[in-house]
Amino acid sequence: MKQKISFGIGFISGRPNVCEIINNYEYFIKKQVEELEIDVDITIFILYDLNYANTKRTDFYNILPEVYKNVKIKYITPEDVLEYQKILISKYNISRESAELFIGKGYAKARNTILYCALERGIDYILFWDDDEYPVANVIQDDHILWLKQKNVLQHIKHMENADITYGYRCGMMSPIPYIQYTEDITKQDFKCFIDGVENEAITWKEVQEMRKCDNCISCADLKIAKGEEKPQYMENIGKDNWVLGSGICLNLNNLDKIPAFYNPPEARGDDAFFSCSLGTKNAKVLRISTYHFHDSFLQFCEIMKEKYPKKLTKAKLGNVEIEQRFLKTTIGWIRYKPLLNFIMDRKNYENIIEKAEENLKKSIEKMNTAFSTCNFSSLLTELEKYHKDVEKHYQEYLKVNEIWDELKYKIK
Repeated sequence: MKQKISFGIGFISGRPNVCEIINNYEYFIKKQVEELEIDVDITIFILYDLNYANTKRTDFYNILPEVYKNVKIKYITPEDVLEYQKILISKYNISRESAELFIGKGYAKARNTILYCALERGIDYILFWDDDEYPVANVIQDDHILWLKQKNVLQHIKHMENADITYGYRCGMMSPIPYIQYTEDITKQDFKCFIDGVENEAITWKEVQEMRKCDNCISCADLKIAKGEEKPQYMENIGKDNWVLGSGICLNLNNLDKIPAFYNPPEARGDDAFFSCSLGTKNAKVLRISTYHFHDSFLQFCEIMKEKYPKKLTKAKLGNVEIEQRFLKTTIGWIRYKPLLNFIMDRKNYENIIEKAEENLKKSIEKMNTAFSTCNFSSLLTELEKYHKDVEKHYQEYLKVNEIWDELKYKIK
């Protein structure tokens, strides 16, 4: 009798684009697992947020009939989230405050909600997949782009037996930062000040400089990794020297003692950063595997999903309202978790870090407002002050959410 595993794919989305990803890649996912000598039962979780992009419910129910026939689809509605909170309170004797801290709206709480649903359904492995990423890699070969499909699900399953967590690589636009043409209005030093002000574990001036080495600010994949030929690597010092990505991360739910909860301060980003910080205390086996996701931050290359691969990748420029506003929202999300991240990482120098961030923002915000005609970055100073003031509270929540999870996870399992 063939071994059988239950594999979950978790989508957290505020954009209808999630339906296109599932419709276009469901067949490819099924073909991948056919290569295995085990039966793989696939469940796709879709947790949607109607407020992120002012969408309608019906926007998230455009899954094709044939997809429903081939895989299980589990929707998690806003009403479901509230119901799950009630279940935690009544069935598992969790306080209302704890239930609302663990499950609810926001990046981290949404991931925790999917974790809860996955455990309830007996899922063995859960892969988080963002709604702006495609399982393809762009490799430059002889001055042309070579597009290679990535067997992302297959790679995670093949290597998960020897790991608690697996994660791959990202190509495409590494972060939603549009290209800025330096002028007298906004110089390289001005932009550096701004990035130094909002920097975090993933966004630094060094990283931005790396992005700009490519004319289009879009990173290419390594051919050996894209072909699956790179030997998987166990990663050390997670939460210090190395960080896992929120998307493309797969959790082994058979090893729950090694899996922390997700957390971010209210309405902030940073769920993967704080997950990494918690993971660093778990002595978990974290394996980086040879597979890519192409990150399409501004949804410029949606034709990739239909295998209409562009011969040229154009940079995301200023002057586009959607691009500018996406970047503004992202920077607000970054600055809201900057205090807590530095409070955890470098308590000794925390106050100096926040003061320096404020100084850099004050130097650069006016220039950024000039460059981004549709944006006002002045609110970043207010947000920094607010989240700095509440950092102790957020730190206690960060600790508490893992206490809740450590108590709860074995009861569900």
